[in-house]
Amino acid sequence: MQKTALLFGIHMHQPTDNFDEAVAKAVTLCYAPFFETMLRYPAFKFSLHCSGWLLEKIRLEYPILFEQMQMLTQKGTIEWFGGGYYEPILSAIPSQDRRGQIVKLSSYLERYFGVKPKGLWLTERVWEASLVEELHACGIEYVMVDDYHFLSNGYDKEKMNGYYTTEENGKRIDLFPIAKALRYALPFETIPKVIDTLLTYQGNTHTGAIVFDDAEKFGLWPETHQWVYEKRWLQDFVEAILTHPHIVPEHYGEYRREHRSLGLAYLDNSAYVEMGEWSLPTPQAKALQDIKHQYPTYPFKGGIWKHFLIKYHESNYLHKRMLQLSLKQALFNAKSQDALYRLQTNDGFWHGVFGGFYLPMLRDNAYRYLLSIEAQLAPAENLLEVEDIDWDGYEELKVTTSSMSMVFSALQGAQMVEFALFEKGFNWQNTIMRREEPYHEVLLSTLKENTEQEESEAIATIHTRSTRVDPSLADALIYDSYAKNSFIEHFSHKPFTQENIRLGTFDGCGDFAHGLFVMKERGCFVRQGSLLIQTQAYPATLQKGYSFEEQKVTLTTTFQSDFQEKLYLAQEFNLHFAHPHQVMLNGEKVEEGLVLDNIDKLVIIDDFTEQKLTLHSSVKGTLFVHILFTVSKSESGFEKMAQQINIMFTRAFYSPLREEITLKVENV
Repeated sequence: MQKTALLFGIHMHQPTDNFDEAVAKAVTLCYAPFFETMLRYPAFKFSLHCSGWLLEKIRLEYPILFEQMQMLTQKGTIEWFGGGYYEPILSAIPSQDRRGQIVKLSSYLERYFGVKPKGLWLTERVWEASLVEELHACGIEYVMVDDYHFLSNGYDKEKMNGYYTTEENGKRIDLFPIAKALRYALPFETIPKVIDTLLTYQGNTHTGAIVFDDAEKFGLWPETHQWVYEKRWLQDFVEAILTHPHIVPEHYGEYRREHRSLGLAYLDNSAYVEMGEWSLPTPQAKALQDIKHQYPTYPFKGGIWKHFLIKYHESNYLHKRMLQLSLKQALFNAKSQDALYRLQTNDGFWHGVFGGFYLPMLRDNAYRYLLSIEAQLAPAENLLEVEDIDWDGYEELKVTTSSMSMVFSALQGAQMVEFALFEKGFNWQNTIMRREEPYHEVLLSTLKENTEQEESEAIATIHTRSTRVDPSLADALIYDSYAKNSFIEHFSHKPFTQENIRLGTFDGCGDFAHGLFVMKERGCFVRQGSLLIQTQAYPATLQKGYSFEEQKVTLTTTFQSDFQEKLYLAQEFNLHFAHPHQVMLNGEKVEEGLVLDNIDKLVIIDDFTEQKLTLHSSVKGTLFVHILFTVSKSESGFEKMAQQINIMFTRAFYSPLREEITLKVENV
């Protein structure tokens, strides 16, 4: 019987500047026991990638673990793989930044481990042919993608046991297809089943069983620490491989030197199969799931990674702000250059079972890096710029003072979409919409059925495990029909109440909350809209004029309508805080909801930034305040996450209307 080469690799990553306790947990449960185990078996060759930020964190704070990595490298056990230093999606950042990030990590590995990587871990296996030239220029010769990349392009599933060659403009890169069957088997199946799966990759020649996946599977994912270490799965697996007569562990580079390519391959834009599903809009994702249930073995294609920038306009805005700043690198100092690379960390831009779009801390980190660059470039005097920042076809107004940045969107109701203080590196407009996700249907059905997982000798993967669901999560499944920005105008011919605001069921009659405004001049937006009341449309005009001081924005609202009876106006503000449950509003916490009657001033004390935000209106009204939550899914199960504080300032009026409202920031 011919030999099967086990090409086994792990990828270590934590979001840049992740909480110290999160990294400590990963080290304790996963990284440290993994390398302690591997030190006992230096003959077991494996490949390793670690994002640069995490590697440096380990070197400085976990020196014993770092030394173990160095020892295994010196023994020839580890083959190092390069990548982007701060783990960006390479195809989503500019060419010069791709090269800069790859070279930065390669230089680090050469300095501390004495190796110059020829292989590269492709973040989230997001492949585009446009990467080839940059990879080649950085000395990279081979990368990992999934077998799905090949199968969805029509390649033979029986020929996924080696590597292929691709090219772009005459530059060559070899591609290894990671086996989905092995991704799902290691470390979740029993050792005999894993061995059986490995042997399915045998052929007429010395062929490869290819697996390269998250290190966190080996101890950090739910239930895996006990399974992998306390029940000796990893030790038994390594011993079974080293003593097996027909399986030999090899490095990717070693295998590539000894074996020919399986042929030429040209692949379209793709990532792993689950990523393609997650990037689809919810209706299409549900439809794809239904089709897959009918044809479970067919490699249906979902979307591409960049579709997250369409699915989540908030991610797109942050991404385009990053691209905007990348063009200004000639003006950067060293701190800004590093901040740009940190900003490109992938985690906060997307969402699946992993990915952190719904994790406010990750978005806060991204804005902190962005604002540190803006602070370096800040003008001495107020600067007003008009440009299409987010590439939606419509212009935004960007206001930069020496201490703040503010952005207003003509397409999104002439609303404020950025409100950030440089000194604190914090954007109070880091808010998101509450959206329906495909797994919300699973949540509701789980609550209804309470099905039990079948007993098994193995453990479940994050894709198959059942989780207990808190029944209260169903009450948090509220979806927004418009972007949750600030300075939003809602009109109604019925009063606003705490409950209809909380549920978003108030009877709005205007088309201004998410309508297109025309920018007449810098700071002045106008919409010729209408009020629809009992099937009759009344022409209406809303003019929004903004004026700016150093840390203050004033909106003058002018409204005129043919409808002459009583109307109700609600001006909506959505403000993000790191600790929304601790924020004080006129001396009170929001808790389950807050109602403040007959006031014209709201003082918000933010404990995290130690700043006071003051809203002041030229008229008195009633304020309804709520914390808005999202329900997302992670490897641990369903999570209810506080995203922002929603403030509705409501009052009755008769047309015409002219009012002023200000938002000011100052030290506590």
